[in-house]
Amino acid sequence: MICHNHLSSSHELNLPIGEGLWLALQEQSERTGASISHLVRQAIADSLYLDHNTIYQVSTSGALVQGVYQGCVKIGDVCRHGDFGLGTFEDLDGEGIMLEGTCWQAKGDGSVQKAPHEAMAPFWTTTFFQADQTLTFHDVVSWSDFIQRLDQHRNSENIFSAIRVHGVFQQVDYRVACKAEAGASLVEATSHQAEFQKKEISGTLIGFWTPTYARTINVPGYHLHLLSDDKSCAGHVLDLKARELKVDLHNENQVMIVLPETAEFLKADLNGDPAAALEKAEGPQATSVDIEMS
Repeated sequence: MICHNHLSSSHELNLPIGEGLWLALQEQSERTGASISHLVRQAIADSLYLDHNTIYQVSTSGALVQGVYQGCVKIGDVCRHGDFGLGTFEDLDGEGIMLEGTCWQAKGDGSVQKAPHEAMAPFWTTTFFQADQTLTFHDVVSWSDFIQRLDQHRNSENIFSAIRVHGVFQQVDYRVACKAEAGASLVEATSHQAEFQKKEISGTLIGFWTPTYARTINVPGYHLHLLSDDKSCAGHVLDLKARELKVDLHNENQVMIVLPETAEFLKADLNGDPAAALEKAEGPQATSVDIEMS
């Protein structure tokens, strides 16, 4: 039986399986830490020859810097091209997270909701995640410490990496972009973002590492979003501290880019280097609203 959920653009597949296959799924789940649902989706994708090493990219970081926030692709369509990723929504209305095929929207007031499949995205990055490496990091004391350890395990400076991290965070600082005014640049729009701090929270980090040469396509370096296990908080990660983290890395050697055909994108000047603006917009802001959440 197949059921379609119109609110989350997902389907439910119910079917009987043999005892041997069920035991194998349980053993693989215990060994890898992946949910049985994720393992089944991965196996189906493999059997249908869906490429696990391709990033599906909606618009570009250069366009985002120039204030091109008009939605151009439905979230439901994004979900056809991956089960893992991040992005934002029309007019920068919050942070987007895709985990195990479900999209979530973090809002500037700190709330989190499932993103309806009709919601429009001006920028998104997704892939079918399949770990190539699984690591354990102990006693991570800061964001800088965390990314330095990641640097030691990436295979190359010239290919993209998808990154999934799970654990209990002693502390995590994150921000959520608030809905932007028309005509505002990315730096202007994120200057009034909401920043949050959460302590002793179990959750997953979802994100990518992008080579420097691709900075006009995506945010160069590490870009990670948080989604708590209880789905109560989510956002763009600024800093973290944890005793133990499970880290999965997935190499990406192909990028498929879908460019908007909106009037704003067609008229935008995308010839500049967005690196400096992206670095400023993606970090903590002096005029942000700080909210501590215990």
